[in-house]
Amino acid sequence: MRTFGYSDFWFILQAAQWTIALSLMAFIGGGVVGLIVALSRSSRNRVALASSMGFIQIFRGTPLLLQLFLVFFGAPVLGLDINLWVAAALALTLNSGAFLGEIWRGCIQAIPQGQWEAADALGLSYRSKMRDVVLPQALKIAVPPTVGYLVQIIKGTSLAAIIGFTELTRAGQIINNATFQPMLVFSIVATIYFCICWPLSLLAGHMERRLAASLSR
Repeated sequence: MRTFGYSDFWFILQAAQWTIALSLMAFIGGGVVGLIVALSRSSRNRVALASSMGFIQIFRGTPLLLQLFLVFFGAPVLGLDINLWVAAALALTLNSGAFLGEIWRGCIQAIPQGQWEAADALGLSYRSKMRDVVLPQALKIAVPPTVGYLVQIIKGTSLAAIIGFTELTRAGQIINNATFQPMLVFSIVATIYFCICWPLSLLAGHMERRLAASLSR
């Protein structure tokens, strides 16, 4: 056992960059998956609709921790060589894709029916209707909840510690095991999480208020 020092604080602080990097990977990858899911959920194709609904039910209906276990421990069983980065990023991407897809599906369906009917009256294809009419309007509605969900992704990365990925929470565990000062160590970890998430929460709230004001006009 040793006393907590500057080098320990620096180790924890440096681990925050891996939390941020993993969060960005999950957010970007989840955004791509989520867009596909949202468009599938809004389409009239029965196969796409059923597939997207099944995907959402699986990844929203099971714990993220279990999904991390299945990806990390399941890949070797299937003969796939997978490292911590890939396992954590893949599980978080799929989980985020399910939640973002459902958020964006709601934003797409929030577009007034008259807009859909006008696009149909112009004879636009599904692709043109979504690209030129629906998605530009849905994007405005989607920004606040999307930024808000980014906070959940950042906090969700802490579960990657369970498979040994050295992000912020895992760094705290390592230092605590060496110093046996849990209150100090995990208070620092919590403070760093707060400093990352709080500005995003404020931004999401500000965007939501601006959107509500613009829609009430």
